[in-house]
Amino acid sequence: MTETLETQSVRNYDIEELKRLDMAHHWHPFTDTKALHKEGGARVITRAEGCYLYDGDGHKLLDGMAGLWCVNVGYGRQELAETAYRQMLELPYYNTFFKTATPPAIELSAKVASLLGDNFHHIFYSNSGSEANDTVLRMVRHYWNLKGQPNKKTIISRWNAYHGSTVAGASLGGMKPMHKQADLPIPGITHVMQPHWFQEAEQGETPEDFGKRAAHAIEQRILELGPENVAAFIGEPVQGAGGVVIPPSTYWPEVQKICQKYDLLLIADEVICGFGRTGSWFGHQTLGIKPDLIPMAKGMSSGYLPISAVAVSDKVSETLFEKGGEFYHGYTYSGHPAACAVALRNIEIMEREHLVEKVHNETGPYLAEALATLRDHPLVGETRTLGLLGAVEICKNKETRERFADLGKVGTMCRDHIMERNAISRACGDTMVVSPPLIIEKGQIDDLVAALRGALDDTMADVEKLGL
Repeated sequence: MTETLETQSVRNYDIEELKRLDMAHHWHPFTDTKALHKEGGARVITRAEGCYLYDGDGHKLLDGMAGLWCVNVGYGRQELAETAYRQMLELPYYNTFFKTATPPAIELSAKVASLLGDNFHHIFYSNSGSEANDTVLRMVRHYWNLKGQPNKKTIISRWNAYHGSTVAGASLGGMKPMHKQADLPIPGITHVMQPHWFQEAEQGETPEDFGKRAAHAIEQRILELGPENVAAFIGEPVQGAGGVVIPPSTYWPEVQKICQKYDLLLIADEVICGFGRTGSWFGHQTLGIKPDLIPMAKGMSSGYLPISAVAVSDKVSETLFEKGGEFYHGYTYSGHPAACAVALRNIEIMEREHLVEKVHNETGPYLAEALATLRDHPLVGETRTLGLLGAVEICKNKETRERFADLGKVGTMCRDHIMERNAISRACGDTMVVSPPLIIEKGQIDDLVAALRGALDDTMADVEKLGL
């Protein structure tokens, strides 16, 4: 592997044949397959470098979503490919079940623990954020059983939260369409309001007052169920797929107090917020949260290989180790050596290039300023950011925050228009969200925001034409 990206030949694909095979055989996740086929099939992405994707039709797209919130160090990192190659030659796979371990899993565990501080010393591996949250559910219930409080089973989450798409992950999440398709949530999981001021605040309610009200919805549910029956609260520091919902400053301090008051474990889902996205290594550090369990994934390897983990606080691990015996949980690929090696090298790149500091000091504040320039647009009711997470709220009436009917229709229009302008932003309902690679430069942020403004203009024309 001595070739550079510049000298490697680009493969010549038969794009039309790939599209035909894709429609014939490939079932896409989170996709209306009937509609996709009617529209002519998928866009085929053939290569990527830095912050850019290239498709089979010759388009170069600025990736404002870092894949799915994950490619933190950007595309085309040769040293990550070489790390995987060397590890696969040396030890491509071995499990961690039979009193065995591999050097990459050991070294990565120590490194992640060092980023979390004094309260976290143990890391449990899986392969995706969904699996990490399945693991969290198992750990929480096992913990309370061992503590002699077997009735403490219920986990409180939030409506519009996303914690994965497995049965347990989708149940922990609060996405009602996902629940409807599979008769979810499973028993022992309940949901309360999300801390989304723009969407759910009462007229005249300040963000600070709303934040306290949203937090106390958790306390109200605890009292309804009985504290002796409630095991934990789970929340992303910033809700990602829910629309980059950044809680008011009063929210998390109140949540922390409530969890302590009623003896609940606090789970900070860092699948999106972790590994530099918010301007700290982890989102809970940015927002001052002190969790007991931390599921993580995505930016852990920058998406180069699948890996996830749960960081377990000393409070929880000591009980599970001393009283629990064998933990009957794990995956074939838990602590996969190649994935661990790549994740470790990914963290080394972030440290070497000071990417977390860059987000905190430079590109995060610049993204906030750039997105704020869109507030004069007639469709934009609010912009908000934290680090390199950003949201633009599309609404019908800026003053009242009134949404368009058929939530998501206008957002989807805007998403399609920005792709026509060779940039990528995601629509979560009628909220346009961005989460670019942490290597993005200020000029590229300008390009992304310019594409968003153009897409908003195109969307406004559609709205007027359709009389929405």
